[in-house]
Amino acid sequence: MRTSFIALGVVSALLPGCSGAERFESPASWGGSAPVTRNYTDAGFEQWLQGFRSRALAQGISAATFDRALSGVSYDAGIIARDRNQAEFTKTIWEYLDSAVADSRIAGGRAALAQHGAVLDRIEARYGVDKEVVVAVWGLESSYGSYRGSTPIIPAMATLAFDGRRGAFFEEQLVAALKIVQAGDVSPEGMTGSWAGAMGHTQFMPTSYLDYAVDFTGDGKRDIWSDDPTDALASTAAYLARSGWQRGQPWGVEVRLPPGFNMGLVGKGTTRSAGDWAAMGVVPAAGGSLPGMGAASILLPAGVRGPAFLIGQNFTAISRYNASDSYVIGVGHLGDRLAGKGPFQQGWPRGDRALSTDERRELQELLTRRGFDTGGTDGKIGSNTLAALRAWQAAVGMAPDGYASLEVLKRLRAG
Repeated sequence: MRTSFIALGVVSALLPGCSGAERFESPASWGGSAPVTRNYTDAGFEQWLQGFRSRALAQGISAATFDRALSGVSYDAGIIARDRNQAEFTKTIWEYLDSAVADSRIAGGRAALAQHGAVLDRIEARYGVDKEVVVAVWGLESSYGSYRGSTPIIPAMATLAFDGRRGAFFEEQLVAALKIVQAGDVSPEGMTGSWAGAMGHTQFMPTSYLDYAVDFTGDGKRDIWSDDPTDALASTAAYLARSGWQRGQPWGVEVRLPPGFNMGLVGKGTTRSAGDWAAMGVVPAAGGSLPGMGAASILLPAGVRGPAFLIGQNFTAISRYNASDSYVIGVGHLGDRLAGKGPFQQGWPRGDRALSTDERRELQELLTRRGFDTGGTDGKIGSNTLAALRAWQAAVGMAPDGYASLEVLKRLRAG
């Protein structure tokens, strides 16, 4: 359920992405068009559809389900235009969080907690996932149900599967969508969502729906589409629970690092117990003592000049919903605010700007030239680039925090 990623304080994503969990804007902001690079004929699509029919039936889809769901479906050039026109945008993590945890979103979340409190209490009791976290996911995915998407999913998946650019992925989603219809959870007409396949209040892709959706209301349907969000919220809790959520543990906690802290210990690759970190002088930014959270790591998403976080298993669980660190921090912090906690203590380096894709590629190229191999120059700051950047920073006497800033790029340019 992901295409977006965060690179050390920089959010870079394709809008709108493969699912709602991969978006950082609401569907209301989608727009624009682009020339379609291929000109398919209806005859070509029909030929593909006949071939797909055989493959779908071989995977357990009945002829009646197939014919009902795909009768009259045609190739939709508008869907491909959107797929081709996913403009990349780049934001710093604090710009993303300004929106994700805005006052209006906090107010909306509190209203949702009040309105659905009884059912959320039951969901929390069954799955062990904090109700505020479930509501935070709902808030980021669809603004509490306001933007669920209205595109018919089956025609969109058929068009994208036929197109071939990501044909295997979307054909898998189309088969899953047909299985959902066949099970009676929703009609083909009622299965709507984003043009890229994400559905319902918390934006499940069809395959994720099959794996994790639950019928919490007990009406015989796993209904994530209707105005009643109960099944969708329970499905989100079930997803997080099956992703390893630990009852009673925080997603993370903002911390302060002591002077002279060994920055070589920063990053998800190093884990210690809360007691071990406390012995090194790591303390909660808001005071008190560190909570128990199993094997925990220190994360510096904006380098040494931004907030530091101690993160544990529940951070990982949210990341299974969406791998972006920014998204996870957004969900966790919004959940904390809904639970009555305050804003972050440490400010962000708001004078910085995000690196563009070309600048990130340049950073990778310069690191590799200097003997710090990034494993490629794709403009994405992944684990290999992060390790290379930290090694270079340590070699030149900088704090090895792995923060890919413009300052770092300028220093690399200078040699």
